[in-house]
Amino acid sequence: MNTANLRSLFIIFGGTGDLTHRKLIPAIYNLHYEGRLPDQFAVVGIGRRDKTPEEYLQDLYRAIKSFSRFPMDDTHWASLSKRIYYYQMDFTDASKYGELKTFLDDLADRHNTLGNQIFYLAVAPEFFEPIVKNLKDSLLCHGKSFWQRVVIEKPFGRDLQSAIKLNATIVDAFGEENTYRIDHYLGKEMLQNLLVIRFANLLFEPLWNRHYIEQIQLSSSETIGVEKRGPYYEQAGAIRDMVQSHMLQMLSLIAMEPPTSLTPEAIRDAKVTVLKQLKRMDRETVRKSVVRGQYGRSLDQQLLAYREEDRVSPTSNTETYVAMRLEVENDRWRGVPFYIRTGKRMPRKSTEVIIQFKDVHNNLYSHVPNLEPNLLVIRVQPQEGVFLQFNAKKPGNEDIIVPVQMDFCQNCEIGINSPEAYERLLYDVMKGDQTLFARWDEVYESWKFIDTILDVWKEEEPDFPNYPANTYGPKEADELLARDGKKWLNIHEPWTALGGK
Repeated sequence: MNTANLRSLFIIFGGTGDLTHRKLIPAIYNLHYEGRLPDQFAVVGIGRRDKTPEEYLQDLYRAIKSFSRFPMDDTHWASLSKRIYYYQMDFTDASKYGELKTFLDDLADRHNTLGNQIFYLAVAPEFFEPIVKNLKDSLLCHGKSFWQRVVIEKPFGRDLQSAIKLNATIVDAFGEENTYRIDHYLGKEMLQNLLVIRFANLLFEPLWNRHYIEQIQLSSSETIGVEKRGPYYEQAGAIRDMVQSHMLQMLSLIAMEPPTSLTPEAIRDAKVTVLKQLKRMDRETVRKSVVRGQYGRSLDQQLLAYREEDRVSPTSNTETYVAMRLEVENDRWRGVPFYIRTGKRMPRKSTEVIIQFKDVHNNLYSHVPNLEPNLLVIRVQPQEGVFLQFNAKKPGNEDIIVPVQMDFCQNCEIGINSPEAYERLLYDVMKGDQTLFARWDEVYESWKFIDTILDVWKEEEPDFPNYPANTYGPKEADELLARDGKKWLNIHEPWTALGGK
């Protein structure tokens, strides 16, 4: 594998943080394990903690053992660890960036990286803007014969105006072509596979429209609470943490028109068109079509309420659950409801897309009781796969029709070890491929849509908590679908078990 053109310094602001330990360093180790990193490559973790280089490497060694998809191999680690450095620094202190530049220039010469640099901001959102300004002022992000790229974690702003301000700062320093707004959902195998499923199969694309599809549900549920992320979550909530980024990105992939090509810009053009075509909500529609929730104690009292979590206000009105009904106003989708829900402390962890097809017109078997609909289910996590549900005769002498499933689960089989999302995304940053990263106009349009909801929420006091931990959310979310004569479809394990709540 020719990796010479990937040579670079990978610089992590927040090098001692949870994201670095759980995702970034294991991803880099796995890329090294597979031989996908060049010899001319080094990692610099920047943090404020007082650590020796040896202590830092020990921390990363333990992180890789805990979170890598490949086993810790001492030969690989010996090779990689020689190219990992720790740099202690208060990254809010502008006067320290000159010394950082000298340090990085020395490493670039030592590892022959040609001045190519990736700055990954694995820090709290309030530090994005000052770090980028300091990088620009210290000339760390200006190169003529080499490149510098910046990777920004979500949330990208708190609302439209703050996102516009942050974007202006970043693009002024790095340019749009070197700005990578990361959404790790887009690196997941099945979301990448979605384009193949749609556009490489005559079976699906002709049916991918309002004439054949009854409804589409997008669900992302977690069993955990906020864990140690109380201060962050108090500022974000479910709508900023999940809906504005992950859920709307998933929707745009499902609903977009066939792109003119598979180039990054063509795909992102098609996605942003969907976001522009989302039917805008007025205040009354928000109240009617958007549900927010916050978990209380579980029914058995074993799980704490959100307001009892560490570093969460005991009177917090931050939502941990959001459900909404959306429509895409174009010829393909007009009238088809898209239902989104995401929440914490739910009965199972899953992210999935469920596409329900319409009933057969003049169905000869309409007299059969409880005839199930055709479903296409795309499982994003933790299982990765697809299954198609259709009706067939049950073997035997009686004419009994039952739903059956054809399924493909790519990470159920022994030997399948799918790359983690961050591996794919970090590798794409090194290659300069922005396909799986949000372009500014995508971020702009998603915030433009979400801002209307946030404005309405500011005016109303929610009745929290309104769902017990370890349940599927507030009853208002069920009522939201019941008004359309529908219900949430929960695909339980094993895959062949279909049912509602």
